[in-house]
Amino acid sequence: MNIQWYGQSCFKIVSKDLTIFTDPYDKETGLRPARTHADIVTVSHDHHDHNNVAELKDNPFIINTPGEYEIKSVFVKGISSFHDTKEGAERGANTIFTITVEDMTICHLGDLGVELSEKQIDRIGEVDILMIPVGEKYTISVDTAIKIINQIEPRVIMPMHYALPGQKDLSKVDNFLKAMGVKKQTIEKYSIKKKDLAPDQSNVIVFKNLG
Repeated sequence: MNIQWYGQSCFKIVSKDLTIFTDPYDKETGLRPARTHADIVTVSHDHHDHNNVAELKDNPFIINTPGEYEIKSVFVKGISSFHDTKEGAERGANTIFTITVEDMTICHLGDLGVELSEKQIDRIGEVDILMIPVGEKYTISVDTAIKIINQIEPRVIMPMHYALPGQKDLSKVDNFLKAMGVKKQTIEKYSIKKKDLAPDQSNVIVFKNLG
C-alpha cells in the first residue's frame, strides 16, 4: 500500500485493488485540488476544504455518513463525532473513518474537535495508521491530539490539517512534532506492508504535500 498527502486532510491511499481519497479540498484553500482517478472517497464533513469530490475522476463511490461499507477488498466504518466541543453547535458534525485494506487499518479523524469517548475508542478499535489533525484552530489541540494517540496506540502517526506556506489560519506541524519529541523529516510517499509494521513503537510520518 502507498500513501501520499495532498495537504489539509486529503490523502491518496493506493492498494493493489483500489485507490482511496480522503477529504478532497477545493482551490479556496490556496492549494491545488486533486484531479485524478479514485475508486472510493471518504468525506468527514460538508465543508469546502473537505468535500470537493467533483474534481476526482471516474465517478468514485462516495462515503460521507456514518455506517459500515464494503467495496471489493476494502472495509470502511464511519463513526459519528463533532467538529467542536459544543456537540456540533459551532461547526457541525464530523465523521471518523476507519479504512481496512491489505490487512491494515487506517483511522482518519477528519476535523475532530473534541476528545474521544470510550465508546468511540472502542468502535475505532485497533489502528495501524492514524491520520490526526494538528493545526489546532478548527480542530483539537496538540495536547488533545497526543492524548488521543496514547489512547489509540497506532503503529504509524500521520499529522494532517496544519498550515502550509501561504496558509495562516492553522498552526504549523512543528508545534506537534516538538510536543512529540520528533525531528521533522519529510517524505513524498509512504509504502507499507503489514509485515513491516513495528509491533512496539509508533512512527511519525510527515509528508511533502502534493497540493
